[in-house]
Amino acid sequence: MLKKFRKNQKGFTLIELLIVVAIIGILAAIAIPQFASYRQKAYNSAAQSDLKNTKTNLESYYADYQHYPNSNS
Repeated sequence: MLKKFRKNQKGFTLIELLIVVAIIGILAAIAIPQFASYRQKAYNSAAQSDLKNTKTNLESYYADYQHYPNSNS
């Protein structure tokens, strides 16, 4: 009777679940540092873009007024 009951059960064994958790852990350990690297590159690109925009605005101001803006006035 016990064998018949076990054959009809459906689900995952503990070993199968542990293997899946281990695989997910390994994939996360690989993905998280890559994500941090991409994030840093994005911040650097945004900063470079902001600097280029500031340079363009300053050159435009210089073209109009023949001097750069003074922060004191």
